[in-house]
Amino acid sequence: MNQLLKRRLSNIPFHKRLFYSIFILALLFVVIIYAFQYQREKFFREQMLNSTLSKYNTLVIFEIKKRGISDSLFNDITQVVDLPDLRLTIINSGGTVIYDNRKHDVSHMTNHLTRPEIVDAIKNGSGYSIRFSDTIEREYFYSAQKYGNLFIRTSLPYNTNTIRMLEVDRQFIYFLIVLFFIIVFTLFRYSQILGKSISRLREFVTKAEENLPIDNQIVFSNDDIGEISNKLVNLYKRLKTTKTALTIEQEKLYMHFRFSREGLAIFSQKNQEIFSNSLFIQQLNLISDLHVDAPEQVFEIAEFQSIISFIDTANASLERDEEVTSHKFSIRKSGRAFEIACIVFEDKTYEISIYDNTGQDEENRLKRQLTQNISHELKTPVSSIQGYLETILTMPDLDANKRNLFLERCFAQSKRLAYLLSDISLLNRMDESNTLFDIDSVDVSHIIREIVSETQHELEKKSITVDLIDIPQKALVEGNTSLIYSIFRNLIDNAGTYAGENVRVVINCYRQDANYYYFTFSDTGVGVADEHLNRLFERFYRVDKGRSRKIGGTGLGLAIVKNAVLFHKGEISAKNRTEGGLEFLFSLKKNQ
Repeated sequence: MNQLLKRRLSNIPFHKRLFYSIFILALLFVVIIYAFQYQREKFFREQMLNSTLSKYNTLVIFEIKKRGISDSLFNDITQVVDLPDLRLTIINSGGTVIYDNRKHDVSHMTNHLTRPEIVDAIKNGSGYSIRFSDTIEREYFYSAQKYGNLFIRTSLPYNTNTIRMLEVDRQFIYFLIVLFFIIVFTLFRYSQILGKSISRLREFVTKAEENLPIDNQIVFSNDDIGEISNKLVNLYKRLKTTKTALTIEQEKLYMHFRFSREGLAIFSQKNQEIFSNSLFIQQLNLISDLHVDAPEQVFEIAEFQSIISFIDTANASLERDEEVTSHKFSIRKSGRAFEIACIVFEDKTYEISIYDNTGQDEENRLKRQLTQNISHELKTPVSSIQGYLETILTMPDLDANKRNLFLERCFAQSKRLAYLLSDISLLNRMDESNTLFDIDSVDVSHIIREIVSETQHELEKKSITVDLIDIPQKALVEGNTSLIYSIFRNLIDNAGTYAGENVRVVINCYRQDANYYYFTFSDTGVGVADEHLNRLFERFYRVDKGRSRKIGGTGLGLAIVKNAVLFHKGEISAKNRTEGGLEFLFSLKKNQ
């Protein structure tokens, strides 16, 4: 019931509630003033009537002194006093009535010592009261006065004439009523003005809360509330302008973080992630021997334990208002060199950055070797074709079986040359311009399952199994179908070629956020030495050149994989698994 009442009251506008509250207070004030003044004036009039009757009492006492108590005494007094209903009673000190002009036989009248006016006369010398008379059986106004051993009491019937004498002046009531309505009218006017100001202020607050545009049509009253409201509106507009500018700058900063070449993560004082880019998770997995799928797991990695000590020290320094410097250290893992930095801010949030600085020297070396590798890789099949054809041409009597064998080898080398040129062309297209590829919404899950189905027969020959873990039913990315296909096809072909036999391949979508899918592609094969890890994605790089030549392949498969991942705004890295085998970690941007 109370809740319902509160809900109904809350629906009443503030200015009406204010009006009703002050209206009730004003009404209560007027009623109290009226009651007080009524009682005060009534008392005053009773005193006046009592004073008049007291004069008659004094007159009776004066006459008693001269003439004694008799009927002629009262008859003479009534001739002087123009009050035909006046009653005179004389009572002795014992309370016995010895004379009453309205009762000739007073012997049967009760003792009067307990009458209120007599009680007051005993205490104060005089007294009065309004009460019902048991003797006359009427209501009277009594006034008593003590005189020696006697009580002289005069009284008037409490009838219309007496009531009129005691009646309060009505002019004061009319004055209060007029004053009350003036107050109510004034209050109503000011509450309306206040209500309009509050309604406009509420309209402004509602628009501000719902982030609606604030127009200049909200005009406040020309008073203190209006002035305060205008200042609030101006302050809000300045704050909104500032917030918009800050939001733009924040978006710029987030874009910078997202596409930075550093792995970046910002954490709260309680070690909870505020922001991180995709590269941070990738680099954590390269450094850690554990599988990392959340930025908070950085504190579980042994290589990062020094950061925890630094953060505790920095927080203690901030409490002492001391300047805090950043903490930096280096880590070498999986053939890569990482620079780690941690900065603690004034609000005790902090940033951890991971920078892979192994790529700068490698880039220059790759450019020098690229031309040599292309020349070498092209020269090998061309020389083979040239040699076989020269043998056939210079030996016309060559055995037909050998001739066919040489022609088959020429064809095989020409196919290898065609694959090589096709891969080089694909890489060049990715290097030169992203606009050469059609962009569409691609379902990665469908492509993965299609490739597994296509390669199943060849993989079964080598006892290689492929398991899919946490792959969504639909994983849509914004990209090119053929390039997405080439990523997973080259990785599976690479595992089938180099991992060995009786191998388990696992493709796992271990994490996803609002922008990216995060994949691992791992096998339980032979793996590679750590010094080769940071060169696996180089063009034409081979871990075992002799074995690779015999097996075949262009040496561009993993380079295509890396460029295709970069084309889809992701990152890719490789590391050896502690249990044995190789693991690739990469991300693909979602379809927005």
